Amino acid sequence: MSLRTALTRLAITTAAGALITSVAVAPALADDDWDGGGDPGSGAADPAHDGWDQGGQRHYQGVVTAGALLLRSAPNRGSQVIRVAHRGERVSIFCKTSGQSVQGNRIWYLLTDGTWAWGSARYIDTIGTPPRWC
Repeated sequence: MSLRTALTRLAITTAAGALITSVAVAPALADDDWDGGGDPGSGAADPAHDGWDQGGQRHYQGVVTAGALLLRSAPNRGSQVIRVAHRGERVSIFCKTSGQSVQGNRIWYLLTDGTWAWGSARYIDTIGTPPRWC
């Protein structure tokens, strides 16, 4: 493994850890003015904002295609399982990176559905715009 690859993976892991910590420590905020259809906690982008949140960050979406997809702490199959996503579940994607190959696909998505976890792109079909690189 090259030094650049090792440093990139270390940076991604560190960033993901910081995000997990900030989510776990920060209080939950309620949006009393939410007026979209459906469940406000579903993670679906508000169509009125065309996939952009108020901070200018792009929301990327995907649908799980595996029966039960193990979401992990790092973009490889040997890392800790954080949670399980099931077929048909919509997920919010923060970014994508290269990781361990899963049936020939090396892309992994960092998901932001309450827990920050990595899911193999082999089992997640994106909706709309493909996610940005981490």
